[in-house]
Amino acid sequence: MIRSELIAKIAEENPHLFQRDVEKIVNTIFEEIIEAMARGDRVELRGFGAFSVKKRDARTGRNPRTGDSVDVDEKHVPFFKTGKLLRDRLNGLEGTEE
Repeated sequence: MIRSELIAKIAEENPHLFQRDVEKIVNTIFEEIIEAMARGDRVELRGFGAFSVKKRDARTGRNPRTGDSVDVDEKHVPFFKTGKLLRDRLNGLEGTEE
């Protein structure tokens, strides 16, 4: 599902809202998640999962074409960990408790 499909689905399920308002809401949610992660904060959506930022240390890599050593700088990468509810639904365990 892409952003425009998500907006259309929410607008369809909420006919009392204008599509442009739904679009603003969805964009605001994504922007807030991005801004929080840029600050290094963790964003948790209960039942869905948690977004966080992980630090990858600098290292020496290899150029696959030439085999030469290449210095790779430290970087920060987004990380997503699924929530229990989402994991259970994906594995067909909907509504079961362990």
